[in-house]
Amino acid sequence: ATLHAHGITDIQTSAQAAEALRPIAGPFAFAVFAVGIIGTGLLALPVLAGSSAYALGEMFGWHVGLARKPRKAKAFYVAIAVATLVGVALNFSPIDPIKALFWSAVINGLVAVPIMATMMHLSSHRAAMGDFKLYAGLKIMGWVATLVMAAAAVGLFATWGG
Repeated sequence: ATLHAHGITDIQTSAQAAEALRPIAGPFAFAVFAVGIIGTGLLALPVLAGSSAYALGEMFGWHVGLARKPRKAKAFYVAIAVATLVGVALNFSPIDPIKALFWSAVINGLVAVPIMATMMHLSSHRAAMGDFKLYAGLKIMGWVATLVMAAAAVGLFATWGG
């Protein structure tokens, strides 16, 4: 919103994204952008690597958990290491980070709709949730959020290509 308000609507590079912060951050725009990107990476990489390792471990029946010693959960820790190395390697690839962020957000928004619908369906049934079944207020808010996401996905496809 801040960028659009200042007429910046087409950002293709990280340098342009940093420059776009100049109205807010002044001469420190590049430093603020760099700290933000580095901080985001330091926060995201361990979470993504760990969650990927947990997902793989559950799928393949491995021993998982950071409370386990590496020798007791070798595959789990190897998955964390591989995911971390892939994340680091992406920095040295020709993949445009701005486009990657854009497309990952688009894919995330599209994939979220069926996941949210499934979660809402399951969380509304006592057989699946027991005493933790959603009450009416949360159920309404959840379905409204799901419908908003679905409308955004429909809007994306309706306007695709101009």
